[in-house]
Amino acid sequence: MSIDQKSRAMTFPRIGKFIIIFFAIAFILVGARGYQLYRYVFDENVKTDYVILVTEEDDIKSISEKLETNEVLINMKAFKWVAKKKKYTDFMRPGRYELKKGMTTNELVNMLRSGAQSPVNITFNNVRFKEELAGKVSKYIKADSVSILQLFSNEQQIADWGFTEENFRAMFIPNTYEMYWTTSADEFAQRMKTEYDRFWNDTRTKQAAKMGFTPQQVVTLASIVQSETIKPDELKTVAGLYINRLNKGIALQADPTVKYAVGDYSIKRVLNKHLEIDSPYNTYKYAGLPPGPICFPEITSIDAVLNYEDHNYLYMCAREDFSGYHNFAKTLSQHNRNAKKYRDALNERRIYK
Repeated sequence: MSIDQKSRAMTFPRIGKFIIIFFAIAFILVGARGYQLYRYVFDENVKTDYVILVTEEDDIKSISEKLETNEVLINMKAFKWVAKKKKYTDFMRPGRYELKKGMTTNELVNMLRSGAQSPVNITFNNVRFKEELAGKVSKYIKADSVSILQLFSNEQQIADWGFTEENFRAMFIPNTYEMYWTTSADEFAQRMKTEYDRFWNDTRTKQAAKMGFTPQQVVTLASIVQSETIKPDELKTVAGLYINRLNKGIALQADPTVKYAVGDYSIKRVLNKHLEIDSPYNTYKYAGLPPGPICFPEITSIDAVLNYEDHNYLYMCAREDFSGYHNFAKTLSQHNRNAKKYRDALNERRIYK
């Protein structure tokens, strides 16, 4: 064997060794990268519970910034890589998403990509004015308070649903409702109409008809009853009193309606000047029910009217002990005595208006 042949024979094993080493290193690198990407996808990445709101204006950059700014993720690179591979930008859906501690990147991206947003519980109660309703509801859903307020001036829609502008608030029954954050003002109103129709089932509708009332009139009276007493155990008694007055053609003379007409619920003492206000809601001046509710009455108040207490009371006056309860009377003379006790108590406390 010549020297050249010997040299070539020694070179081939050396080259083969380098090739083996090269592929071994490449295999290790590929394996390491594969393991890294596997962990990107399946490792826990959400380190704290967090609610993220995704709007129509958001993109992958703004969403990443929200997550990074609030230190939600363990590995931002993993989120961006998985989001890119799963083409999240092509399937981005607005919504309110609840991220749970311990979620993997894959679970997170799948949730955002599929639009699997979490619903919210919308609760509104103790609401007098439509502005209050709009303010409370807009805290839960995307619709702002202005768009919700506009519902009350949509004459055509209000009429199509069988209401007037005055009694339209009867459609909004205080309760807790599960909705999505993406709910628009129109969708909210439609949901309230659905809930209204569900609430006014055959049983309640027949009860109202037996009383000679429409559902809207029941809600109107319930709003007065609720405004008169803070005591749940008085609701049916107060409802029965007003039913008695309506049946006898006696003006309701309900102080809360006067406060509503004046536009000032802070009034502690209704005076003659208040009683002179010319408003269909002034039940001292105009007999019968006002044209619509003076607040958004609770279900308990509505049912109290439908199941009113049968008695002979025609008058009521706040108790002089300021307990929140009332003294009820069957005759005007008895009522006048009760009223004097209350006026004296107000004077003693220097409450003049």
